[in-house]
Amino acid sequence: MNDYHPGHNNETHEGKGRPISSTFHIIVNGRPRIVDDEQISYSQIIELAFPDNPNGEQFLYSVHYVGRCLPDGTLAEGQSVELVNGMKFDVTKTNRS
Repeated sequence: MNDYHPGHNNETHEGKGRPISSTFHIIVNGRPRIVDDEQISYSQIIELAFPDNPNGEQFLYSVHYVGRCLPDGTLAEGQSVELVNGMKFDVTKTNRS
């Protein structure tokens, strides 16, 4: 069964059961965000979590996510994950030692 989202294109990709619309509502560090793509990368999540961090190279980041009908997971630099509406991402940063 597909979720119905008023105002969105509710057709589905053939055989995938996912909406054709590539707009996803996610939560990053407790803040709602809208993403216009079916996947999100590690670096994009970092940018959403810490938009005012001009020089991210001095920090290490840990990215954990949970989503409906998905196993919990983590993202590492260079990785991406397929989005599902309502996914939650927790991003923490620490100083490099």
